Amino acid sequence: MRIAVSGSIATDHLMTFPGRFTDQLLPDQLDKVSLSFLVDQLNVRRGGVAANISYGLGCLGLSPVLVGAVGGDFAEYRVWLKEHGVDTDVVHVSETRQTARLLCLTDRELNQIAAFYPGAMSEARDIAIQRAVEHAGGLDLVLISPNDPEAMLRHTAQCQTSGIAFAADPSQQLANLDGEQVASLVDGARWLFTNEYEASLLLERTGRRREDVLRQVGAWITTLGAGGVRIDRDGAPACTVPAVPTTDTTDPTGAGDAFRAGFLAAVGQGLPADDAARLGCALATTALGATGPQEYEVSPVRLLADITAAYGPAAARPFALWLG
Repeated sequence: MRIAVSGSIATDHLMTFPGRFTDQLLPDQLDKVSLSFLVDQLNVRRGGVAANISYGLGCLGLSPVLVGAVGGDFAEYRVWLKEHGVDTDVVHVSETRQTARLLCLTDRELNQIAAFYPGAMSEARDIAIQRAVEHAGGLDLVLISPNDPEAMLRHTAQCQTSGIAFAADPSQQLANLDGEQVASLVDGARWLFTNEYEASLLLERTGRRREDVLRQVGAWITTLGAGGVRIDRDGAPACTVPAVPTTDTTDPTGAGDAFRAGFLAAVGQGLPADDAARLGCALATTALGATGPQEYEVSPVRLLADITAAYGPAAARPFALWLG
C-alpha cells in the first residue's frame, strides 16, 4: 500500500516546567494573564504532524510520500527522514520562509501550552496532490493532517475530485476552521482521526450529530489517551481497543502521530481496524518513552511482544509473520 501524508513539517522546541500551570493562574485575573515559566529543560527536535506520521510509517517499512512545504534550512532534516524510509522528493522548498516551528511547554502533570509559527507551511497550498500521485506511480491513500488550512481544503478537494481514497486528520486546525470547512474536510473520508476533545469540537463546529458524521465517513477513530481508542462505524456498535500500558511516559508529544502511523501501517498490511488500532496503541506507547516525536526506535520484535502482553497471543497472531 502506498500512502502519501500531507501536512506540517516543523522543528519542535520542547520545554519542561517542573511545576503546575494551574498553580500560576489567579482565578480573578484570567482576563489579563501575564506569565513567564522558568523551565528546567529544553530539547530541540524534528517534528510537524506529517513528518512525525511519515517517520513512523517509514520505520515500519511503508515508504510514505511526504507532502509539505519547508524552508531552506531543511537539508539536514531531509537526510534524517530519508534515512528512516520517508520519500521526501515532492516536498516544496520555500525561497523566502523558514521551516515551521512549534514551541511547546509541558508541566509536571503533562499539561501543555504550545505556539506554532507556520513559516514555509503557508506555501503547502501550492502543492498538487497529483504531483505525489505521478511521483509514486499511484497512491492507495492520502492522509490529510494539520497544515496550512487552505492546503488542507485543496488537497481534500483534489482527492475527492480525483477519486483518491483519503483519511481526514484535522485535529489541531479545527479551531481555525469554520463549520463548512470542517465538513468539507470530513465528507467521504475513509478514516477520520480525532481525540475526544477534537471530536466534540468537530461536532460543535459543523452543527452535526455524531450519527450524521458517521454516515459520511468509513470509520471514525477517536483516541482516548490512557483509555485506548474507540472505533465507530455507521450502523455498528462502537469498538474500544484498550491502550498498551506503560510505566515510562517521558513526553506525550507525538504519541497521537505515532498511533496514526501504526494504525495506517497495519491497514496497509490488510489488517482490520481493531488490529490496526492495537498496533497504533503499541507504537504510541513506544513514542511516549522518548523525548520528541521522532526519537523513538521501532523494534518489530518489541512491538509484537507489547501487543502480546497487552491483548493476548490470539490478538498478536495477525502480526506474527510481519513483526516476528
